[in-house]
Amino acid sequence: MSGAAGRRAALVLAGTGVFWVIAVFAGNALDLPMRWRGLFDLMALAGFVMGLWMTYQTWRARRDDER
Repeated sequence: MSGAAGRRAALVLAGTGVFWVIAVFAGNALDLPMRWRGLFDLMALAGFVMGLWMTYQTWRARRDDER
């Protein structure tokens, strides 16, 4: 179970990184207002926090299984 959870956390982190890079390029290319760019940054931050939380939960589950 924790292997699948680890893969899911990795996908969330990688997907968030790809989203953020695309959002930065799109913001520059389309000359979006700073308000929109800030929104994309906050969305990316939320994705990274969620991915880190998922990683922490996976680590705790594996640690508890060893006991």
